[in-house]
Amino acid sequence: MRKFILPMALLAVPVFAQVPQDLAAQIQSQVDSALEDAQGQVSEAKAQAKASAADARAMAAEIREKVRASVEVQAASMRFGSDTYERGKRALDEHKYDEAVRLFDGVINRKQARVEGALYWKAYALNRAGRKDEALASLAALRSQFPNGRWLGDAQALEAEVKAGSGPISAEAQSNEDVKLMAINGLMHADPDRAIPLLEGLLKGSAAPRVKDRAMFVLSQSKAPRASQLLTEFAKGAGNPDLQVHAIRYLGMSGTPETQQMLAGSYSTANDVTVKSEILRWLMSSKNKDALFNIAKTEKDPALKAEAIRYLGALKAGDQLAQLYGYETEADAKTQIVRALGSAGASDKLVALAKTEKDEKVRSQMVRSIAGSHSTPTDLLLQMYGSASDAKGKREIVDGLSGRNDAKSLVDLARKESDPEMKKFIVSRLSGMKSKEATDYMMELLK
Repeated sequence: MRKFILPMALLAVPVFAQVPQDLAAQIQSQVDSALEDAQGQVSEAKAQAKASAADARAMAAEIREKVRASVEVQAASMRFGSDTYERGKRALDEHKYDEAVRLFDGVINRKQARVEGALYWKAYALNRAGRKDEALASLAALRSQFPNGRWLGDAQALEAEVKAGSGPISAEAQSNEDVKLMAINGLMHADPDRAIPLLEGLLKGSAAPRVKDRAMFVLSQSKAPRASQLLTEFAKGAGNPDLQVHAIRYLGMSGTPETQQMLAGSYSTANDVTVKSEILRWLMSSKNKDALFNIAKTEKDPALKAEAIRYLGALKAGDQLAQLYGYETEADAKTQIVRALGSAGASDKLVALAKTEKDEKVRSQMVRSIAGSHSTPTDLLLQMYGSASDAKGKREIVDGLSGRNDAKSLVDLARKESDPEMKKFIVSRLSGMKSKEATDYMMELLK
């Protein structure tokens, strides 16, 4: 069985030497490239596995497993700041304060995204563990590093609690928060006007992460005007970024035009990557192509821009992507748009763009996307093959036809092909097909 090797560069990304957004863009590009290479390897595996269909499936499975494992490694690295941060918050909810401190230190020391929030929650964990001086030091570091940050109000409330307390927080006090929230939840049904101010106090105080999330959920379930107003204020950034993400999530579920308009407006004023990413997800969920297009056109952060472009592809927004392509001058951004157009099945637009694109890397991706899309008419692929001036482009088209199991078209190309190497490449693809046309042609070659 043949062994397949993924590019070693994919496994050797200098994870902590870059800021998160640059890292995310680089990882996404490399993952896309690795997946494309793997598709070519899968096609080759099918073509060369003459022994049995089982061998072909085994080789293809081996390739997919290598890609999956590599992608998981890279995705874990890309998400380190956010994922570790969330794990730290879960440790707080489970009262594992030493573990929470260790996880938040990982975010802080590596200067990943959400450092400001990590400093706050580290102080929270230290206070709960009875380490008052260290908690105050973490809050001092937060104020020093983020003098205009959005966690200062929370830090002030926590600092007052730290100074007023003594020793570790008791188990009784920890469970008391949950009891309070259960009481507020009941009060919300009976008397929302009295419950809402209590919820607002919980959200602006120093409660545990899951308590604040639950308070936000209770607000989202209320039909009281003040509850809706509070949720909107938090979604626009009235509190810390964590609360903003939760508010966006709950508001986004409504999917109303007013909510979409509010989220699109909040995106332009947000300066937190996590918040912006959450808004993008909900704009995609509500199928707001125009808002995603406007963001992709103006966003400077490579990772967020790529995310908006991918969502446009998922929504099959061919018109918006083609228009966006006209604004771009960077090859990497153009390549991302080409991939999204391929995902959208917009092969007609890719063909039109390919007529004027001069960048070899971008053109190569265009041909790959066109050939790999089942929406591309076979006649168009054959026409492109005839006008292709480079062997790489022809191979992409052959692989595209091979992926469709179009033996008849491949046989026609092989009979007309005058280049011995290219003819050999086509035959290698035909040799892996189980079809009468391919078999008859193989017999013809042996006569």
